[in-house]
Amino acid sequence: MEPRCLSATGSIVKLSSFAILLFFLLSCFSFTSTEAYDALDPTGNITIKWDVISWTPDGYVAVVTMFNFQQYRHIQTPGWTLGWTWAKKEVIWSMVGAQTTEQGDCSRYKGTVPHCCKKDPTVVDLLPGTPYNQQIANCCKGGVMNSWIQDPANAISSFQVSVGAAGTTNKTVRLPKNFTLKAPGPGYSCGIAKIVKPTRFLTADKRRWTQAMMTWNVTCTYSQFLAQKTPTCCVSLSSFYNETIVSCPTCACGCQNNATDPGSCVEPNNPYLASAVSGPGKSTNAPLVQCTSHMCPVRVHWHVKLNYKEYWRVKVTITNFNYRMNYTLWNLVVQHPNFDNLTKIFSFNYKSLTPYAGLNDTAMLWGVKFYNDLLTQAGPLGNVQSELLFRKDTSTFTFEKGWAFPRRIYFNGDNCVMPPPDAYPWLPNSSPKQVISILHPAITIFVSLLFLLAYA
Repeated sequence: MEPRCLSATGSIVKLSSFAILLFFLLSCFSFTSTEAYDALDPTGNITIKWDVISWTPDGYVAVVTMFNFQQYRHIQTPGWTLGWTWAKKEVIWSMVGAQTTEQGDCSRYKGTVPHCCKKDPTVVDLLPGTPYNQQIANCCKGGVMNSWIQDPANAISSFQVSVGAAGTTNKTVRLPKNFTLKAPGPGYSCGIAKIVKPTRFLTADKRRWTQAMMTWNVTCTYSQFLAQKTPTCCVSLSSFYNETIVSCPTCACGCQNNATDPGSCVEPNNPYLASAVSGPGKSTNAPLVQCTSHMCPVRVHWHVKLNYKEYWRVKVTITNFNYRMNYTLWNLVVQHPNFDNLTKIFSFNYKSLTPYAGLNDTAMLWGVKFYNDLLTQAGPLGNVQSELLFRKDTSTFTFEKGWAFPRRIYFNGDNCVMPPPDAYPWLPNSSPKQVISILHPAITIFVSLLFLLAYA
């Protein structure tokens, strides 16, 4: 019986080891699979819609429309890049409102040469100022798409494509595969194309409805984990009741290491700064940040400024440390329990984000158009700031235990690195002042006695 007992024990040990390994693998899978889920914007995505509007002798003409249904995440300069793989041997005869980056091998065609013959074309938006005969509605913005909350009218981008060597009926057309979306770098993962109910269009006189011959949708979701391996912003804190300024965590977005990564940052007084920023062959997309302890392109500073009887005031400052980047259409998303009592905001736009009913602790902030909607490159002008006035809720308001500081901050949709909670500026207690108030009269009396004894 004893060997069986030992065998059973060994089996239990093996089973426990297997269970631990299985739990670890499931945890890893859960971590990677939930990275694309945004709790603040659970339904946010970019939907790509293909509407076949007419048939041609060897294919079809389609209008491709991209809708940015993300509440606060936008696509900034240099804009989106869309790619896919043809299911058969399709070619693009012509495009309006966009173009492919490469033509590919079109040597088999005589006479009229297609716009693109690549199996996996890559499409980019045309730039502003494109001639009108090459435009369609919602095109030619350089690939820039605003977020749905900031500017829904400009959260759409479209182009028209004439496809050849394709099917000419709903039964013979094959849907493209392997869609990719870069905005402008990686970060979006796209699903498969799905045929949906044909889109209906209202004519200009609003008296007649027309319908697409065929429609399919592709949904792309964002993952910060796919977009970059290191964070792009950090948060620092300060308050009127404590002299301590809590800086961004050291190496929050990387570390200075001139030995292995020379030129990764530059000092603001470097005489070669101008040539490093805009010298020949310098990519405008490659960040060049000011040398700091945190090495982040963007820092958000939250300062608890004033305390009134019924209100309290906060100052928010966003600083750009990237010498090669102007952040256009920037936005900030802040989580704090007192946003339900926000009374006034100065020089920023504001909208409450309520992804869940009954919860109003998240706010989206962005710049005023033509005033501070552009966060310029690193330098004296590379910052924007505003102040927020909150009404006190006596049932929840306190300056203790870091309550006055935000729970989480996002810049342009990416999560910023927060300082550790134990480093937050603490609220001084009253005991030191009480000790001083008791000792001060005693010291005064003692000095007076010494003075009298000296002259007695």
